[in-house]
Amino acid sequence: MKIYIMTDMEGISGIWSDQQTIRGTPQYAEGQRLLAGDVNAAIEGALAGGATEIVVNDGHGGGPHMLWEHVHPAAKYERPEGAANWLPGMDESFSGAFLIGAHAMAGTQGAFLDHTQSSSAWLNYYINGQPCGETGQMAAGCGHFGVPLLLVAGDDKACAETQQYFPGAETVVVKEGICRKIARCIHPEKAHELIREAAQRAMRKVGKVEPWVLKPPIEVVLEVTSTEIADGAEGHPGVERIGPRKLRKMAKNALDIIAF
Repeated sequence: MKIYIMTDMEGISGIWSDQQTIRGTPQYAEGQRLLAGDVNAAIEGALAGGATEIVVNDGHGGGPHMLWEHVHPAAKYERPEGAANWLPGMDESFSGAFLIGAHAMAGTQGAFLDHTQSSSAWLNYYINGQPCGETGQMAAGCGHFGVPLLLVAGDDKACAETQQYFPGAETVVVKEGICRKIARCIHPEKAHELIREAAQRAMRKVGKVEPWVLKPPIEVVLEVTSTEIADGAEGHPGVERIGPRKLRKMAKNALDIIAF
């Protein structure tokens, strides 16, 4: 059984400052080590549950972020090539997908570092009229290949979002969001234990959870934070301006839902 793991950093255990997620800050190296710890726990749990091959996508913006001397040697690692190729190694051969380090969609009250793609540019994002964040994007992209979302680990608001839209997935709360810049974290060792256990449980759901399959055409609506950003995007292929700060595109498939 093959498992695909997408990673982010905002929802990693022990990360309670945005500075831990930004390359070049004094706290960034700590964030890298914490990222490796959560990812390794997910890999260990997947292997214990019967996974035969694991691919990890180093998905946090501005990467790569993985420290080779700290990540699990049993997995293979890749980076997205931007919005046009954000799941490069995903295909129909995978049995399930995990999202490790998840954060809530933009506008979620009490969520730690909530955003969808860009904190500075993206305000609201909808797929076929449904509010959506990066967890939904991940589920849709994997669903294009018939692969279900089996596990999400992140803050409490990200896990609540997952349970609302993808109730078949296992969730692991590694921190409580107090407000956008404050999180109350459990100890990383405890978080790793919970992630390993949940990953092993998730493996038992292979074949029992339906993927989120979006049938084209797929309407994607994006509200951005300024008219200047909308000015720059409205001429892009397939993008229609429907308001001062609103853009719409009819995506040809679920891999085309991010590029604006």
